[in-house]
Amino acid sequence: MVGFSLNGKQTTVSASDDTPLLWVVREDLRMSGTKFGCGIGQCGACTVHVDGKAVRSCQTAVGDVKGKKVTTIEGLSQGSTHALQKAWVAEQVPQCGYCQSGQIMQAAELLAKNKAPSRDQIVDHMKGNICRCGTYNRIIAAVQRAAKEG
Repeated sequence: MVGFSLNGKQTTVSASDDTPLLWVVREDLRMSGTKFGCGIGQCGACTVHVDGKAVRSCQTAVGDVKGKKVTTIEGLSQGSTHALQKAWVAEQVPQCGYCQSGQIMQAAELLAKNKAPSRDQIVDHMKGNICRCGTYNRIIAAVQRAAKEG
């Protein structure tokens, strides 16, 4: 049994310590916002926060989050009211949308640390998250908007 906080609620799952957090979140806890992309931590589609730090859940063992706070896209805000979620809609970021929860979670880590990042800081922080549709300029614009309006 592994116990941790998920989106502000204490959670216990029956899983082997080496089970990827991604599978626990998606399959055991039925939270489908966190996506499987590459499975090797290179695309960022599975990004969640562990104690406020953006991590790749496909490469994070559930045993590594014992007693920690895990936040998924579902827990970022009630009713999609986070400044980034609003900015994503306003800037019409998604095309296919598959990578977007991971993109937003990565950006949320940046804005939690830096309320007014420069364009270069945004690009540097987001560079590990891949968007196959190529909406990078819209992603940057959305992060800039969220920083101003958030």
